[in-house]
Amino acid sequence: MSAYADHIATVQTRFDAALAATGHEAVFIYAGQPRNAFLDDNAGPFRVNPLFKYWIPVTGSPQSALYYQPGQRPVVFLHQPRDYWHATPEVPAGEWQQHVELVIVDHVEKIQGWLGERLERAVFLGEYFAEPVASWSVAAHNPDALINHLHFHRAVKTEWEIENLRQANRLAAKAHLAAREAFYAGASELEIHHAYLAAINYRESQLPYNSIVALNENGAVLHYDSYQTEAPVESRSFLIDAGAIYNGYCADITRTYTREKDGMFAELIAAMDVAQQQLIKEIKPGVNYLDYHVSQHLKIATILSDFGFVNGTPESIYEQGYSSAFFPHGIGHYIGLQVHDVGGFLANEQGDIIPRNKRHPFLRLLRDVEAGQVFTIEPGLYVIDQLLEPYAGNADFNWDRIAQLRPYGGVRIEDSVVVGLDGNIENLSRDAFASLE
Repeated sequence: MSAYADHIATVQTRFDAALAATGHEAVFIYAGQPRNAFLDDNAGPFRVNPLFKYWIPVTGSPQSALYYQPGQRPVVFLHQPRDYWHATPEVPAGEWQQHVELVIVDHVEKIQGWLGERLERAVFLGEYFAEPVASWSVAAHNPDALINHLHFHRAVKTEWEIENLRQANRLAAKAHLAAREAFYAGASELEIHHAYLAAINYRESQLPYNSIVALNENGAVLHYDSYQTEAPVESRSFLIDAGAIYNGYCADITRTYTREKDGMFAELIAAMDVAQQQLIKEIKPGVNYLDYHVSQHLKIATILSDFGFVNGTPESIYEQGYSSAFFPHGIGHYIGLQVHDVGGFLANEQGDIIPRNKRHPFLRLLRDVEAGQVFTIEPGLYVIDQLLEPYAGNADFNWDRIAQLRPYGGVRIEDSVVVGLDGNIENLSRDAFASLE
């Protein structure tokens, strides 16, 4: 059996179980359609429903749909409009066509006619803000119980999904290397962004998220995406958080560089790299992800102490909350069909929610680690004045030393890792770079 055949069999099994557990007969998964801007007739870039691309690797066919009833072959309705205003989406070739009944429709209304009463008994999964689907009679729209059941199990990836994630990371790594070279050549943030896109022949709308391309102090803005058009007089540091998509699956990689071959910031990048790799070596099934977040905090606290930013032992720096002023975000998140993949707060398939941790409210994943999960590990250390203000005058903080770091913004390093069946860890991002360098 091929990897994709095994994948779609797993997806069917998961949908069978979710439908049975929630008392529903069938699902109708709408791919979605672009939304027009307010008071305008121009739409933003189309983003396909992740539950649609969970079944088939088709991401650019809006107003398409998939109907599935347990025990029957999935039916895929690909929308091929007769339209001389726009290019008609091509029917993507691939093995997926061998596992579904493919129906080409030139009007969405024909889907309703094809399914008839079966549509009324099906659960609608997806956005239904626009006609004609907004008025269709269905059994329910996006019931929480069904979606939670699906999302809980989506955390464990099939081998086909993992291979797509490998390919996405290879694309992203190739683009990262081009961006790095543009930085060393003295390019502006916008020019670096263009180099990233050109390296993999992407349009900006094809990226999984707005890339973070930050020079110097801008590296301290966690989601910086302003892209200055002029290069700074002195280009000291470069933080890039950018990804790619392959068959609908996402890569999310962060690297930090400095023009200086040695010195404080170069040493800080190296220390963060070591701390991140040490944490990845600790990962094994059965441990709660929060424990790794705390472990990384202690490693960052060690760096804060070793570099003279904060006085104290790693334990005291963490216990007093000092490390959170420099490392405010979570250590990572699930990744797959979505960059911040779903299910990180689900305690079980019934949909019980794990409450956010009060000490670390921005952590997106609180489940135990299991074989087959894919998540990111992304420690960071930044000079963010808003977070440091509450500690003004605190003698534990070496403000002169912190001021030396401020012009560099900060450092973040992010990889995506796969937890193997025997507990071994596959680093998708590092392997991708190794295949290119």
